[in-house]
Amino acid sequence: MAFVDELDFYVNSGKGGDGVVRFRHEKGREFMGPSGGDGGRGGDVYVRAVKNAAILEKYRHTKSFEANSGTPGGNNSCAGADGDDLYIHFPVGSLITNTDSGETWELVKEDETQRILRGGDGGFGNEHFKSSVNQAPKRAIPGKVGQDGNFHIELRLFADAGLIGYPNVGKSTILNTVTNAQSKIGNFHFTTLEPHLGALYGFVLADIPGLIEGASKGKGLGYKFLRHTQRTKLLLHCISSTTDDPIEDYKKIRKELEDFDAELAAKKEIVVLTKIDEVDEKTAADMVKKLKKCNSDVLTLSVLDDESIKNFSDTLVELLRENK
Repeated sequence: MAFVDELDFYVNSGKGGDGVVRFRHEKGREFMGPSGGDGGRGGDVYVRAVKNAAILEKYRHTKSFEANSGTPGGNNSCAGADGDDLYIHFPVGSLITNTDSGETWELVKEDETQRILRGGDGGFGNEHFKSSVNQAPKRAIPGKVGQDGNFHIELRLFADAGLIGYPNVGKSTILNTVTNAQSKIGNFHFTTLEPHLGALYGFVLADIPGLIEGASKGKGLGYKFLRHTQRTKLLLHCISSTTDDPIEDYKKIRKELEDFDAELAAKKEIVVLTKIDEVDEKTAADMVKKLKKCNSDVLTLSVLDDESIKNFSDTLVELLRENK
């Protein structure tokens, strides 16, 4: 099942119920005066944050949402019932934009609730229009229409650490090894086409699909991938020990981060030299020395070595606790 992180649909709040024309009737005393009730208010539309990054899949084939309308007023000055409010659930990290008005809302914590559309007011019944010169008004006001709009939903994942780097540097393997995630693995570019999440001692790690040169300008799926790194607290910059030039690889990915978002590029970054089992110790040591000239925080990892995995996981947890 594909990971859904963008959606577009139309939303309409409820229409207000109509006010009505009614008159009081008692046995032997007809037309005792106006008694038409007011219409009920239309339902508002709210968005609410849930801790379920996959919930957008539920709305994949939904084109529109609509809150309930208020009911018309009744006899004997009885007001109509208000329409039920509509609550639409989106993942924590969602950015909601009304593309008609330009208004935006962000859901940054679980259960956060924000109103995006207001329901229409109910109309007045004829009781409101009684006066000294008009004892039997036959005028009532219809309910007002609710607000509506076209909306774009964009998910930007919240994670404690985001695994970034070129395709095929071992990010998915790392995520699967140190967490309970099940990210697809393959020895070719772009095996991962959507972000995957895993948990490590209560911390959330995200496997961000591989970046390429030009990603910040939208090349490949650049913007789609990069935006998921904006809300991560720590960047794990993965570089394969099998590369011909680790410094060049590092600098090119750093440039994409800087071109995309200066704040993103300023986040705490740890370099992870992966696949060290595929090179000899001297080669790995030389690469670490070179990389430390760019970033003093360099970790190494072989997913085939239990001790290496444990050392990496323990160090990462310490760093995440420090970076909370």
